[in-house]
Amino acid sequence: MANAAEGAATKGGFRAWLNKRLPVDEFVQSQLVGYYAPKNFNIWYFFGSLALLVFVIQIVTGIFLTMNYKPGELTAFDSVEYIMREVEWGWLIRYMHSTGASLFFVVVYLHMYRALLYGSYKAPRELLWLIGMCLYLALMAEAFFGYVLPWGNMSFWGAQVIVNLFGTIPGIGPGLVEWIRGDYGIADSTLNRFFALHVIALPLALALFVVLHLVALRQTGSNNPDGIEIKAKLGPDGKPLDGIPFHPYYTLKDVVGVGVFLMAFAIIVFFVPTFGGLFLEKPNFEPANALSTPEHIAPVWYFTPFYAILRAVPDQRLGALLMGLSVLVFLFLPWLDRSPVKSIRYRGWIWKLAVAVFTVSFLALMYLGLMPAEGTYVMLARIFTIAYFAFFVLMPFYTRVDPVKPVPERVTYHA
Repeated sequence: MANAAEGAATKGGFRAWLNKRLPVDEFVQSQLVGYYAPKNFNIWYFFGSLALLVFVIQIVTGIFLTMNYKPGELTAFDSVEYIMREVEWGWLIRYMHSTGASLFFVVVYLHMYRALLYGSYKAPRELLWLIGMCLYLALMAEAFFGYVLPWGNMSFWGAQVIVNLFGTIPGIGPGLVEWIRGDYGIADSTLNRFFALHVIALPLALALFVVLHLVALRQTGSNNPDGIEIKAKLGPDGKPLDGIPFHPYYTLKDVVGVGVFLMAFAIIVFFVPTFGGLFLEKPNFEPANALSTPEHIAPVWYFTPFYAILRAVPDQRLGALLMGLSVLVFLFLPWLDRSPVKSIRYRGWIWKLAVAVFTVSFLALMYLGLMPAEGTYVMLARIFTIAYFAFFVLMPFYTRVDPVKPVPERVTYHA
């Protein structure tokens, strides 16, 4: 009995000692049990947690890949082949990393699309949206640098195309291109600096933006499919009437989403790791060759909408400008949208039509970016580019006149 009492005291003492120096219990109580989220989350709210999961997968697999990868014009491609053929389970780690890169963009695009549907970028969440967009821009840079590192033939020519786009900037363009490459061409210096940015600088930036994104989310609270601020209706205990503790309700919900996601992830990794050339292109299994241009140069699928916009314009400078604006315009969504309601559930037919046209335009540009820049493909790319930008340019006007429905005072449930 004495030993049991002494053990309990020791256990209690260690917990008290730990919490005095590291407030573990306080963190769990405030950020999980004490954080109230809306009751009416639906399937669209899985993708934020899934994005965090994929980020962790990429960090872990990336660490193991760097143990055998050698950046350099003469060593990069061979080191990747060594990982695939000689390193124990190296093929699995490489395929997990390449699949994770594509699935990262899948969940991020769906996460952003959910914000578009339910107005999660509108007040009071403007800063939350801006931090999320900074996270997306950093992710795009991280993906591009990682795409170049295997030093396959498509990586080499893709780097040539993207880096040379900076040369279209008036005045500083040529010097900027040379500075990015670190040389007069894509070579050793380029790979070394891309490697440093991919494994150190940008992961740190991504981690910082993730933390800031979560902090901003906890400050404003989560949006919901009704677009109602649950903090406006509090019970006698000061808790939101339409909220439930994040833990255990949504942590368990996310476990289900994680299970389904990991099954899909495993199916791709073990059975279709290249995904028909969308995740890993055939030319990238050939070493970089400055004398052999791939038959059709195209970026990975998650960059193709913006690449299609670039190629839709005959003038290279204007095309590069429009490509940049097609990404940066998302930053202005909180101020372009003048609708008095947030959720698509209570918006009128004009907004629903505009979102439908934008969705079709984005998916069409994604497909057209994979096709050769010729004939009908170019003409369609121009049409869908106009539709893409019209969604944003005309938004201040059609959101003002769009007929809206009354928003309920409390959250609702839809089967």
